[in-house]
Order: sequence, then C-alpha cells, then structure tokens
Amino acid sequence: MSTQHSRTLINHNRGRRSAAAGSAAGKRKRSALDDTTTRTLVSSATLNRRRGRILYWIVATLVIVGFTMIFLGPLYFMFTDGLKSTKESVQSPPTLYPHAVHPGNYVDAWSKTGIARLLGNTLYYAFGALAFQLVFDVAAAYAISKLRPRFGNAVFGLMLATLMIPALVLVVPQYLTVADVPVIHLNLIGSPAAIWLPSVANGFSIFLLKRFFDSIPDDLMHAAAIDGAGRFKTLWSIVLPMSRPILAVVSIFAVTSVWKDFLWPKLVEGGFSPTRETLNVGLTQAANTSPQNMVIAASAIAAVPAIIFFLVFQRNIMAGLTVGSLKG
Repeated sequence: MSTQHSRTLINHNRGRRSAAAGSAAGKRKRSALDDTTTRTLVSSATLNRRRGRILYWIVATLVIVGFTMIFLGPLYFMFTDGLKSTKESVQSPPTLYPHAVHPGNYVDAWSKTGIARLLGNTLYYAFGALAFQLVFDVAAAYAISKLRPRFGNAVFGLMLATLMIPALVLVVPQYLTVADVPVIHLNLIGSPAAIWLPSVANGFSIFLLKRFFDSIPDDLMHAAAIDGAGRFKTLWSIVLPMSRPILAVVSIFAVTSVWKDFLWPKLVEGGFSPTRETLNVGLTQAANTSPQNMVIAASAIAAVPAIIFFLVFQRNIMAGLTVGSLKG
C-alpha cells in the first residue's frame, strides 16, 4: 500500500509540474505574441507620457505636411502660375500666389495652343494602344497560365527578362522595326500604328495578368469544359469577368504610358501633320512660340484628365496590384 501511495504522489507531482510548465510556456507564447503584435516605432510607454505624445504628434504632423508639400506643391504652383502675368510667371524667386489674377490665361491657352485637339489625339493613340494590348497580352497570359504549352515557362521567363532592359536601349531597335516591319516590309513611320504596336508586347502587363489568372481555380475551367465550353468561351465567360480588377490596372497603365510619353511619339511623328500631334509634343512646340504663363496654363489643363482618371480608378489600381501580385 505504501508503495502504491508513493507512486500516486509521484504521478500527482509530475502532473502538477507538467501543468505548471504548460502554463508558463503558454504565458511565454502570449507574451511573445503580444510583443510582436503591439511593437511599434514608438513604444506604448513613451506614448503614455504627455511629453512623448506631444513629441509624437509634432513629428507625425511635420512628416505629413512635408510629404503633402512635396507631392502637391508642384501642382499648386502649376495651377497658380497659370493665373499670373507673363512678367510674374518668370520672376525669380517665384511668388507664392498671383498678385494679379488673370483667368484669361486659361481661355487663351485653350484656344491658341489647340489643346482640345491635342487631348483628342492623345486619347485616340492611348485607347488604340489599350485595345491592342488587352487583346494580345490577355491571350498570352491566358495561354501561359491555363493552357500551359510545352515551352511556356521559358517564353514567360524571356518576357520577364525584357523588364530588366532600360527603355532607352530599345528605342533604336523599335524604330528600325516600325520603319521596316519584318516579313511584310511595311513602313509605319507617320501612322498611329507606330505608337500602338510597340506597346503590344508588354512584359509587365503579361506578368500581372498571368499572376491573376494563376489564382483562378482550375476546377472552374474543368467544369466549363464538362459543360461544353471551349477555350475561348471559357476565357470570355469565366476568366475575364473574374479578372476585372487586374484588367482595370492593365488598362490604366496602358493609357498612362502613352499619355505621358514624349520621346517615342516625337521620333515616329516624322510624317504626321501638325494637327495629329500628341499632347506632350504639341505643348513642347507651343513653348517655343507662346508666353510662359500660357504654356503653364495649358499644362495645367492637360493635367486635369490624368488627375481625374487617377482619382476615379485609384481603388482599382491598389486592389488589382495587390491581388495580382500576392495570389497564385
């Protein structure tokens, strides 16, 4: 009996020690978890002190105001300089606000620089490039992601390798290509196709689209095949409706790349008439013949569509980039 009682006490003590060890381990885990989840740039002890809170809010306010001035300052000076007189717009150092407001500068910029025509031309080139890019890049990304050809990964790797090449290095080869298109020997210089076609093979757009297509379950593709849907119908009816966020991102990048480009339209517009210039090329020509305040006003007008475009689609940009880059 005494031996059995001793064994019972030993087992009981072991159980208590195990429970205590488990409790201590649990506390350490909770403590470590708390440390990782509550750790910030400024410790909670510092924020609990009045001086620490004041210093924190002062630094945070200065950082926010500084970044706001860095990003919005150029826009402010652009719009206000368009309201200044010619003499005041070239004054150094510049004035913070117009001493005499001249709203007629914007009216003159709209009528004399032909900015309406330039905006229309640029939109025509931008959405033409978008149409070509969506058709070919979606087809390429869908083929690599879902059809999985034998050398698909190798081709995709070569596409990604093109992202490492600086854009300026490709200017001369692209110009020679559009000046004499291989096989058909067609000269595209002076035509809209010279702006549209080089934007078709966009490795970054194909990368984003493929990553998003990879996140679409293959079970949906198999179910569509069982229902009798072919590959094109599956792409049109299932894949594309689910890919609206990333399609919005690719569309925004395609439009803005043509919108802001200057060098390439300037090179390939050798046969264009002045009435078919892009926005950046036309504003550059106007800068040589128009007063500076009028050119600044025209630049401010030209910036409005891009700003509105970003404000409308900023959620699509963030959502599409996040989903397209993290899923898969």
